[in-house]
Amino acid sequence: MKIRFAEYEDLEMVNDLRRQVNDLHVYGRPETFKPGFSDELRDRIYDLFNDPDIRIVVCESDGIICGFAVLNHIVRPETPYMFVRDLLDIDEFCVDEGHRRSGVGTEMIRFIAEFAKSEGFDSVELNMWEFNKGALDFYESVGFKTYRRYMELKL
Repeated sequence: MKIRFAEYEDLEMVNDLRRQVNDLHVYGRPETFKPGFSDELRDRIYDLFNDPDIRIVVCESDGIICGFAVLNHIVRPETPYMFVRDLLDIDEFCVDEGHRRSGVGTEMIRFIAEFAKSEGFDSVELNMWEFNKGALDFYESVGFKTYRRYMELKL
């Protein structure tokens, strides 16, 4: 298993994993997420790959991409009530269903944390959907803590 930054040639396999994530979201929140994996969703990974503020991390095992993460460098300007925030955000994260519970996700988070430290970030952030209990359990197991919540009142 090797964790590294993605190469252009990896993106088709990354999209196979992104399709798994999309299907999970459609199942968990069908009123929010559109079914299917459109050409627009497929092509978005190429735009992300070419964005200078974004890095894509992959886990390769036996020539197969079995995990990926999209890292986004976000700078939020100072406001009257908040200091400037310069953060590394995990915008997308997935481990292939057949490779879960084998250390892939943990090693990817370790790689991301080491990269973040080397770039001078003091934390890595992410958000996730509440229905995805497996993801929550995983993120907590590797050290993530909830510090903010989004809530809704369904009408």
